[in-house]
Amino acid sequence: MSRNTVIDYKRKTATAGARPLKTSTLQDVARVAGVSTATVSRTLSHPDVVSESTRKRVSAAVQKTGYRINRAARNLRTQRSHSVIALLPDLANPFFSNILEGISRTLADKGYSMLVASTRQVHDSGDRLIDYLDDARADGMIILDGQLAPDVVASLEGSPHSNRILFACEWVADAPFPSVRCENRRGTAAAIDHLVALGHRKIAHVTGPQGNVLTTARKDAFVEAVGRHGLALPPEWIIDGDFSLQAGCDAARQWMAIVDRPTAVFCASDQIAMAFIAELARHDIRVPQDVSVMGFDDIDLAEQFIPPLTTIRQDRIIIGETAATMLLERIAGQVTSEARQEAVIPVSLIARKSTGAPPEG
Repeated sequence: MSRNTVIDYKRKTATAGARPLKTSTLQDVARVAGVSTATVSRTLSHPDVVSESTRKRVSAAVQKTGYRINRAARNLRTQRSHSVIALLPDLANPFFSNILEGISRTLADKGYSMLVASTRQVHDSGDRLIDYLDDARADGMIILDGQLAPDVVASLEGSPHSNRILFACEWVADAPFPSVRCENRRGTAAAIDHLVALGHRKIAHVTGPQGNVLTTARKDAFVEAVGRHGLALPPEWIIDGDFSLQAGCDAARQWMAIVDRPTAVFCASDQIAMAFIAELARHDIRVPQDVSVMGFDDIDLAEQFIPPLTTIRQDRIIIGETAATMLLERIAGQVTSEARQEAVIPVSLIARKSTGAPPEG
């Protein structure tokens, strides 16, 4: 008998003696957990309505039996996809990572999954956004882009699914959708108070993109805070930008061209501030010795940047968790007339080494 024949014989023998794998059922889980099949089903579908001890017993039984939820059958039965779509204006921006983590974590706890898409690909038409809900690809939508065109917003408002749409971080002014945001005005005021306390009397501001609600909120709060401290504010000290790295580089070059340079610069985002500092370094201008620079957001890189960035921290995990919780309540039909339409998340000042006393002279 040749070697190949021996191998073939052994393979056939092993196959013939193997027992077919049995797919675990709901009844198997119930038997191992010592509960009814109805309790197992309720625990898997709505874990928040059963006791912690029951959840633990069912979870242990699921792991022991290797049970897998038939999601297609469940979705057909409940007429839901058990997924939520998060729409971002820029998939490459690291700012959104923690918000998505907060959304995903909260959804997973309730048996939902998260889909992610860019509004750059779909926001030319409100109908295309609504398609996600009409086609049952998602049960709800969290939008993190406040710069949707008016006709797109109107289309969303007129949709039969409008009660399952929520904005997070950004929002659309005067639109009826619930939203989750941070204390933008309070954070900006705290930034200017910090710079003034260090001795700065000439403070510039690099804005976010024109027409953005965050840009407006932070710019208005900046002008108000500077006025409250009785400081001068020449027009050239407000530099137009957006939330990109390129905007920070461009703003740094504009700052260098100012004859009477401000000794401190408050940027509308951390990305702007980091690029601003990097461009200054290329021209041998030191931070904070020659100019203090602040950001807004406290993204993960802020603490590791050189110098570590002084910024306003918004808890993006909490923003994501809050947004997901509010949306799930609406999907489940648990919203009353007293339900909150707006959640505002506190901010905090994080003082690091990119700010200091103004240069002498």
